Amino acid sequence: MTPLLTREDCLSADERDPLAMYRNRFDLPEGIIYLDGNSLGVLPRDAAARANRVIHQEWGTDLIGSWNTHRWFEMPVRIGEKISELIGGTGGACVATDTTSLNIFKTLGAALDIQSQDHPRRRVVVAERESFPTDLYMAEGMIRTLDSGYELRLIDDALTLDDALDDDVAVVLLTQVNYRTGRLWDMAATTSKIQAAGALVIWDLCHSIGAVPIALGSANVDFAVGCTYKYLNGGPGSPAFVWVADRHVNRARQPLSGWWGHQKPFEMTVRYEPSTGIRRYLTGTQPMISLATMEVGVDIALEVDQTALRTKSLELTSLFISLVEERIPHHPLTLITPRQDDERGSHVSLRHPEGFAVMKALIANGVIGDYREPEVLRFGITPLYLGYTDVWDAVEALRRVLDEELWRAPEFQIRGAVT
Repeated sequence: MTPLLTREDCLSADERDPLAMYRNRFDLPEGIIYLDGNSLGVLPRDAAARANRVIHQEWGTDLIGSWNTHRWFEMPVRIGEKISELIGGTGGACVATDTTSLNIFKTLGAALDIQSQDHPRRRVVVAERESFPTDLYMAEGMIRTLDSGYELRLIDDALTLDDALDDDVAVVLLTQVNYRTGRLWDMAATTSKIQAAGALVIWDLCHSIGAVPIALGSANVDFAVGCTYKYLNGGPGSPAFVWVADRHVNRARQPLSGWWGHQKPFEMTVRYEPSTGIRRYLTGTQPMISLATMEVGVDIALEVDQTALRTKSLELTSLFISLVEERIPHHPLTLITPRQDDERGSHVSLRHPEGFAVMKALIANGVIGDYREPEVLRFGITPLYLGYTDVWDAVEALRRVLDEELWRAPEFQIRGAVT
């Protein structure tokens, strides 16, 4: 890609962009450049109409009959099939349900159940120290629940995955794209390495689905989980998903045995009998309004050519990095996102000693990114509704905030409950 170091270059690139048409599918506020789609995606234009139909017709008029007439009961599996297509889930099955945290608990319990049958001496769970914290918290909770000699082993720069893999490891829990740095694992090669060592792997896809091509089936993945409210634009707190390889789906019991995962839930029997297939990964009654609106974003993602999406994502993130280094060279900004295309997801992260205040000032000037400890400015690049000129303008706003020291204003030093 030829460097686009002038705004005119970026305008020309936007005119040639084969994905530009998708911008009109989303309700973007005027005067805002939104670089936080890796935390909460924007509102698809059709989502409000879908919610209105569910609320006023399906719930308001058809009431409880909608479990059958509008197939509410089948919705988690039906949407799961769409998500499975999006993540290359041949040779497995997916269901849309619950939260990423709960689905990590389920899949970790199922994977440990399998290993307890096949390799009972394997009692180590490996995860990244740099994982999003909920992944580690759920692993800790599972180990406390088992209370039988299991331990959590964290990998980092000092202890690599290669060093951590030994005959004690039962399960490895990894995030395909790191939430803080944007570093991307090679899923196929890493899965093969883990399985060759006798362990099972769970992939967290929260920061990759909808932005990075995923091929769970060809990578021979065991389990995967992820959320839908980031690049899939499913809405705040929209249901997550869990995917399980066919070879495991009917073998292990996930630990949260709620009635929606029962083989015959409406027989109301006293004892739990897990459903066959992916339904056994359901737990309680599902949120129909959230599922319905989330499906709108999933449907848009399924329309998009994944190769074109990845190409634009890499071009935009590369452009962001180049413009920062070209236009803001004299400030203490440290790039922590990999430069190599095959090692980078779809966000760019920079460290600055006053990162929190800098981001607050940037947001006040119409560019919404987010802040992560320690000192990290994080900029999500969502190719469906962002253009090349957006990136140029965002970097220009960042330059102004730093050159004019706008971040020093007292109001930008105050932290709210959510940062």
